[in-house]
Amino acid sequence: MAATDLVAARPGIPAHERHVLAPKRQRYCVAVFVINEGERIRQQLRDMAPLADQIDIVVADGGSTDGSLALDALAELHVRALLVKRDAGKLSAQMRMAIAFALEEGYDGLVVIDGNGKDDVAAIPTFVALLGAGADHVQGSRYIPGGRGVNTPLSRTLGVRLLHAPLISLAAGARYTDTTNGFRAYSRKLLTDPRVQPLRDIFVGYELHYYLAIRAARLGFRLVETPVTRRYPATGKTPTKISPVKGNLLVLRTLAAAALGKFNP
Repeated sequence: MAATDLVAARPGIPAHERHVLAPKRQRYCVAVFVINEGERIRQQLRDMAPLADQIDIVVADGGSTDGSLALDALAELHVRALLVKRDAGKLSAQMRMAIAFALEEGYDGLVVIDGNGKDDVAAIPTFVALLGAGADHVQGSRYIPGGRGVNTPLSRTLGVRLLHAPLISLAAGARYTDTTNGFRAYSRKLLTDPRVQPLRDIFVGYELHYYLAIRAARLGFRLVETPVTRRYPATGKTPTKISPVKGNLLVLRTLAAAALGKFNP
């Protein structure tokens, strides 16, 4: 039976529900970020279930209302915990919720992945191995040998290769190739360094992903890129929470702020 706690908001951590379905078993956990993904998240969790003997699975929900995250179904899929945000903020707020849980539970590192079914979860053990080998910031990339981008919209490829990745790399002083890819991993050492401080309310949207990539490099943490596959649907609507105009403008504004060090402690 799930142990449910209502966690009140405190500085850096949004108010949320914690439904703990199983005890901690592994050294690392993977946080799946989701909101109203329906069958996509159900299929992704089915694909991830066999990995529960290597990494604890945590779902960090932004407040889904589509019934896709029923606790009994999650338990059958070997999900260790469901975190449900009951506060303001978007992706970075979900990330802060997951980071707080991972640190409080004593994990040595955290893998993060979107819950929209685009990422090949078979790469998760590689992220775990890289953390175990001493990496602090692991970035999944479609654009290095072994990586694949399937049906990636041309506008997304051009934006990443010609603008986003070069600007993050310039700000970081290190080369990144796929900086909008949310398939990443962070060591406990990075997340708990007082010069980093990811648990701050300033992180609301996409800031935390960009900030951690830049800050980790600037502070001399060990960076690794690893090949991943990201697959977009061949037809139909592209699964994304970024609107074509307003959303992309916000991404660019957030990118500029991160590059200029606006989020440094």
